[in-house]
Amino acid sequence: MATQTTYQYKPLYKPNQLLYGTGQTAVVTGWTMKQAIAKKLDPHEYAAIGQLYSPTRGISFLIRNLLANPHVRFLVVLNATKEDKNAGAGICLLDFFRNGFEKGYSDTGRETWVIRSQITGYIDIEIAAEALRTLRDAIAYQEASSINEAVSAVRSFAKKNTIEPWGKPLEFPITEVEPTVLPGVRYGHRIEGKTIAETWVKIIHRIKTTGTIRPTGYDGQWQELIDLMAVVTDEPDDFYFPEPNYLPCSKNFIQEYVSQILDDAPYQEGVKYTYGQRLRSHFGRDQIEQVIQKLIADIDSARAVMSLWDVEDHEDNSSPPCLNHIWVRVIENELALTATFRSNDMFSAWAANAMGLRALQQHIRNEIAHRSKHNLQLGPLITISQSAHIYSDCWENAEQVIQTQYPRICQQRDYKDPSGSFVINIQNNQIVVEHMTPGTGEVVNCYFGKSATQLYRQIATACPALQVEHAMYLGTELQKAEMALSLQQDYQQDKPFL
Repeated sequence: MATQTTYQYKPLYKPNQLLYGTGQTAVVTGWTMKQAIAKKLDPHEYAAIGQLYSPTRGISFLIRNLLANPHVRFLVVLNATKEDKNAGAGICLLDFFRNGFEKGYSDTGRETWVIRSQITGYIDIEIAAEALRTLRDAIAYQEASSINEAVSAVRSFAKKNTIEPWGKPLEFPITEVEPTVLPGVRYGHRIEGKTIAETWVKIIHRIKTTGTIRPTGYDGQWQELIDLMAVVTDEPDDFYFPEPNYLPCSKNFIQEYVSQILDDAPYQEGVKYTYGQRLRSHFGRDQIEQVIQKLIADIDSARAVMSLWDVEDHEDNSSPPCLNHIWVRVIENELALTATFRSNDMFSAWAANAMGLRALQQHIRNEIAHRSKHNLQLGPLITISQSAHIYSDCWENAEQVIQTQYPRICQQRDYKDPSGSFVINIQNNQIVVEHMTPGTGEVVNCYFGKSATQLYRQIATACPALQVEHAMYLGTELQKAEMALSLQQDYQQDKPFL
């Protein structure tokens, strides 16, 4: 009969994200809910159970916790769902124990340990290589492809005689990234781009520049803006991926992810939900089909609404859906889609969220065209992220994206302002500014004055939605016109003032 010794697992990181027992087996569940395994085990059969979402963000914390708890001698890694396999974190962790690691560099150029795996995974360079080698030798591991298989493996390890800890607890320093936050608006932001990739870079820049740093509910910090609206105007049907790809998702990942939004999913133990399941069957109705039929019957309807929030989500403390509401509207033969997120990881998740929603938008447009006379254009994709945030373990990567991509995107701007354009002249000893519509150039207003200050105040009052660059340009030109007027010299817009 196996002898039992009681241990206490003491994590250094993410303590509130784990379930604790008194045994010697750590269980990693991937995207499967950790409670689904814990409820089938006795606490003495495991040391800790936790979820691992990202190979680049999560493995290093997990290994630090294992090094701090040398009584853990067994590891069970669950790869049960397509979400687990698509994320790759469990596979990469197993590759650490199977294949080891080597010195290399992260995407940001930081020196790090790189796991020998087809899936990119990092371990902090501050952790001694000798400690990592010791950990690999000390822990027996097993992969499981189902909850029952994982439970069986944990129980099998628990039946063994207690094994002595492999050494003393080890703790290594960790480098903290401290962002610089500039003053800015906290509530209500609008960001527009032609593609999801362009819009994503602008979002990352806005949050990292002025976002407020707050504690999260997950033992960490994030930088956050409240109510951020992102508008994507021209994403191609097959999605734009830059070369080299700086997005935190690949084409292969998106192919799998799109099905999680478009397709229904049968109940799986331990899997909370997919967005597709919430849209297709959770409420006893196929909401995507309802919206298609609603718009075919009334193309001008403002009732094409889909809801993913269930009132019972208030009582469920595990993980209610972040995507809560989708609204589809046809305006001037364009089908636009607006999605509302209560909470949105803008660095790691938003680009994939946006591509999945764009695929849903395409599906609705195509089905309407196939079943009716309405041949609609694909309009903008709009997301409203009520909590738009970047987690602290992504700050370094976010800064790298900003440094390498944001200046290039700014250089590619065409500076076309939906508010229109302005022609500045000097007539009858005063400055005259004509406000014209974009495209046709129809004059819709005229402003008169003798000073730049007088005129910019008139324009700002009448046109509060002017683009920042356009407003700064106007200020420059109005100041030139004022100088020309005071010196009784000629003024020509966009020409140097001599």
